[in-house]
Amino acid sequence: MNVTLVPVTPFQQNCSIVVCESTQRAVVVDPGGDLERIIGEVERQGITVEKILLTHGHLDHCGGAQALADHYGVKIEGPHRDDAFWIDQLPEQSKRFGFASAEAFTPARWLEDRETVEFGDETLEVYHCPGHTPGHVIFFSRKHRLAFVGDVLFAGSIGRTDFPRGNHADLIRAIREKLWPLGDDITFVPGHGPASTFGDERRTNPYVGDGVPA
Repeated sequence: MNVTLVPVTPFQQNCSIVVCESTQRAVVVDPGGDLERIIGEVERQGITVEKILLTHGHLDHCGGAQALADHYGVKIEGPHRDDAFWIDQLPEQSKRFGFASAEAFTPARWLEDRETVEFGDETLEVYHCPGHTPGHVIFFSRKHRLAFVGDVLFAGSIGRTDFPRGNHADLIRAIREKLWPLGDDITFVPGHGPASTFGDERRTNPYVGDGVPA
């Protein structure tokens, strides 16, 4: 599996183009905007986009999802349906933040905890990790020991919980009960900033490391 990060939007959100190397079929995770950059990278690699995956409903993660899905004629999967209220606000949010116009949409498939999504010969496990938003999910490749965690966890930090229906206790619980059990060796791609590993964050993260009281 090959992963290319394409930072998009003024928030420099990590859009991930994830490719099954045996089939050259791909998913695009969190296309928040700057679609010309995403499409250009897909063309450069000569791959086939099979579906769009979303971790959550914030504008910088899903603002370009419907337009990209229409461009490739593919379906959108995710997030969990508890983020529908965020996706419904996309047109208003895009105006408020000065983004290109973003369409509201209904994903072809809302995702539930412990489901899987497939593309090419690859399988990603889905874990519902509320807190940053109520319907946030993460995608985990057990085979490749790699997770796409959106805005749940960052290198040295955690997601904000001061948005509507955010919940700090839920976020901490999700990290400790859903992410940490996957293994210290897991490399994760956050929604913003550099990649890290769960083990490094358990050792050093000032918000959710093992030395921080629960």
